[in-house]
Amino acid sequence: MPFRVDRLTAVLALAGFANLAHAAGFALIEQNASGLGNAYAGQAAAATDASTIYFNPAGMTYLPDRQLVLAGHLIKPKVEFSGSVSPAIGGGQGGDAGGWALVPNAYFAFRLTPDVHLGVGLNSPFGLKTDYDADWIGRYQAITSEVKTINLNPSIAWKVSDGFSVGAGLNLQWVEATLTNRIPVLGQPLVKIKGDDYGWGYDLGMLWQVTPATRVGLSYRSEVDYTLEGKSSTSDPAVAALNGPVTAEVTMPDSASLSLFHKLSPRWDLLADITWTGWSDFDDLPIRGTVNKTTVENWDDILRYSLGVTWHLSDRLSLCGGVAYDEAPVSDVYRTPRIPDGARTWIALGGQYRMSKQSMIDFGYAHLFVNDPGLRSVDNGTTLIGNYESSVDILSAQLTLNF
Repeated sequence: MPFRVDRLTAVLALAGFANLAHAAGFALIEQNASGLGNAYAGQAAAATDASTIYFNPAGMTYLPDRQLVLAGHLIKPKVEFSGSVSPAIGGGQGGDAGGWALVPNAYFAFRLTPDVHLGVGLNSPFGLKTDYDADWIGRYQAITSEVKTINLNPSIAWKVSDGFSVGAGLNLQWVEATLTNRIPVLGQPLVKIKGDDYGWGYDLGMLWQVTPATRVGLSYRSEVDYTLEGKSSTSDPAVAALNGPVTAEVTMPDSASLSLFHKLSPRWDLLADITWTGWSDFDDLPIRGTVNKTTVENWDDILRYSLGVTWHLSDRLSLCGGVAYDEAPVSDVYRTPRIPDGARTWIALGGQYRMSKQSMIDFGYAHLFVNDPGLRSVDNGTTLIGNYESSVDILSAQLTLNF
C-alpha cells in the first residue's frame, strides 16, 4: 500500500506546534499579551497578572484579591517552499502555507485566604496549521495539517513566607488533528485523517523574592501522554481499503524555566529567562491499526533564551521591548513539510496603559526571523528536497480587570 500514515502520528504527537511562531518546536508560548513585548522574558518571575497561572502558579500570591485576564493573539506565519521532488510529478511550489490564526487566553485568580490563592486558566498550549496549494509538488506528503487544543488549568499558590511562594496546577487537555494529502495512484485521490484524544499533566512553580528589587522564578510543566484515535477516509472507491482506524501512543515533552525579574530603578525593569524543553523523548513514533509502523524521529532537547526591559513612562503608561532566540529541535534530515520548523530570533515591542486601578490594557507586537530550514523528506514514494523562507508576525492585546 503506497499511502503511509506515519505523518499522522508525527503531527498529532507534535500538537505542541503551531505555525513556526512559538517556543520549543511548535509549543505555543503566546499565553498572554503582557509578556509579548518583552519576548516573554522573565515570565516565571514577573507575576504581572493572572496569566502567571500558566507561566508560574506561585506568582498568584503577588496579585490583587480578584483578577480577570482576557487576551487574544493574531499570528501570521510565512512558510514558502522552494525546491524539487523526485520523481518529478509536476505542480507548483505550494504557495504560502502559513495562514492567519487567532489564539485566545483567559485567566481568573482570587485570594482564598491571606496566604492562599486559587486560579484557573483556559488556553491553547499547542497548535498547528499549514496549508499548501492542492496541486503542489509535495502533495503526496502533505497538503493541510491542522491541530487544535484546549487546556483547562486549575491552580493553587501558597505564600510560605514574605519572600517565598510555591504553586501547582493541573492541566486537562483535549487535542484534535486533521490532515490531508494525495496518494500516488490513478486520479491522485485525497485522503483525510482526523483524530482526537484527552490527556492530563501538571505544573509546579516557586518564586523567591531575593531582595526588594529582585525575584527569581522556577517553573516546570510535565509531559502529557495521549492515546490518539484517528480515522483515515477517502471518497475514492479504488482506495477504499484506506478507510479505517489508526491509533498512536505519544508523549508531549516536559519543560522547565528559570526566570529573573530585577528592578533597575523606579522606572526601569530588567527581565531574563532560559527555558529547556525535553524533545529528546520524541525519538520514535509507533503506529498501530490499519498500518503498523514505527518512524524514527531523533529530536533533540533545546533551549530558549530571552531578555527584556520595561520602561515605566508614567503612572499610566509603560513601554517594553525584548529579544529571544529559540533553538530548533529537528535537523534537515528529519524535517517534514508538515513540520518545517527552524530556529527563530525574536524582536518584540509592547506596552501597557492603565485606565484605572481596576483596569488596564496590554498590547504587543513581535517579528520572528526564522533560519531558512532545509528539507529532505522521503514519503509516499517521493523525495522532496529544498528550503523554506519563513518568518512570523504576532499582534496581541489583553484586558486585565481587578475587582
